[in-house]
Amino acid sequence: MSEAKQHVVIVGGGFGGLWATRALADADVRITMIDRHNHHLFQPLLYQVATAGLSAPDIAAPLRHILRRQGNVEVRLAEVERIEPLARRVHLGDGSEIAFDFLILASGATHAYFGNDAWAAHAPGLKTLDDALHLRRHLLLAFERAEADPDPAARAAWLNFAVVGGGPTGVELAGTLAEIARHTLRNEFRHIDPGQARVRLIEAGPRVLASFPDDLSARARRQLERLGVEVSTGTPVSDITSAGYRLGGEFVAARTVIWAAGVAASPLGRCLGAPLDRAGRVHVEADLSVPDLPHVFVVGDLASVDSDGKPVPGVAPAAKQMGRHAARMIRARLSNRPSTPFRYRDFGNLATIGRMAAVVHWRRLKLSGLLAWWFWLAAHVFFLIGFRNRLVVLLNWAWAYWSYQRSARIIFGGAQDEESPS
Repeated sequence: MSEAKQHVVIVGGGFGGLWATRALADADVRITMIDRHNHHLFQPLLYQVATAGLSAPDIAAPLRHILRRQGNVEVRLAEVERIEPLARRVHLGDGSEIAFDFLILASGATHAYFGNDAWAAHAPGLKTLDDALHLRRHLLLAFERAEADPDPAARAAWLNFAVVGGGPTGVELAGTLAEIARHTLRNEFRHIDPGQARVRLIEAGPRVLASFPDDLSARARRQLERLGVEVSTGTPVSDITSAGYRLGGEFVAARTVIWAAGVAASPLGRCLGAPLDRAGRVHVEADLSVPDLPHVFVVGDLASVDSDGKPVPGVAPAAKQMGRHAARMIRARLSNRPSTPFRYRDFGNLATIGRMAAVVHWRRLKLSGLLAWWFWLAAHVFFLIGFRNRLVVLLNWAWAYWSYQRSARIIFGGAQDEESPS
């Protein structure tokens, strides 16, 4: 690749970064994609890995493999420590630096504990494959610990599961946990009844799935309760420790608390010197460039922008559209064409609750139950990268549908390696 070509650096191989890279495939630029992981992850199905329904390769693919035929791209496995937007340099964790002509920052978001960072040790979140594999190990070992513990109180604590946060991830996790306890593990233990496990979904707001219409939110709650999930709304968790959590005036002994309540934008956004919102997202211009930095673009969960007078949500379709738009704006800069504002195309909201249970909201269309579940299944399989991924996921889900079995229930490492509790 010629050094005379304009150099585009893209930080992050998620939806925003990958779609921006693909949109520049035939552009006369050289591209360096930087990510601290070597794979692109289909995050909407991450909870399926955490709950043993899918294996990691089913929802992830190596970035080098995805981009192997795009000759203007170099993939760099590295951690970005800081950015100098005016000097046009990206500094990496190994001490090296990369100069750029254009920068697309798509480094996403991480967990937010609303000022209670000490809770992170006791209530893991779910953002990466490492998170999912750690959580899967802990969930499966919880039943093993309960089986081996002769003390009824300790056994009950191991069988007490709490999911904090009633958004799509929390709803999906809670519903799947209830199915695992009541169906997948049935008749497999001798001293415990997994069906007696308590699964509680805790939402501080008045209802679960707050981004959905009221009626779909109510239907989702009913479907969760039919699965055996205890839904608690209107009261936030006030403390989480290694022994359990406090909800209102009640302390509940629980050895498994999962955090799905909030996200904070990547700290790299602070390097740009631009205004940030309360979640740390960068307030960008209408064309997704950073104010006073027309050569720097922010996309995905790290960007705060309105479209048609409404905030653009932090969802995968929005990140893909932002990535493509940022690529178009770089092309416009290179050819001295004017910028155009980003327009978000809303493809609706989907959330699955359990086997044959889901809710879908797309424009005026509202679905729940079996039909919504098939709609959700088709959408997620369609958007997976690579034919193998789609085929494997479809086969695994077909098997799970008929058998209630989950294909990835292997605990790696010795049981004694599990930290107690996490």
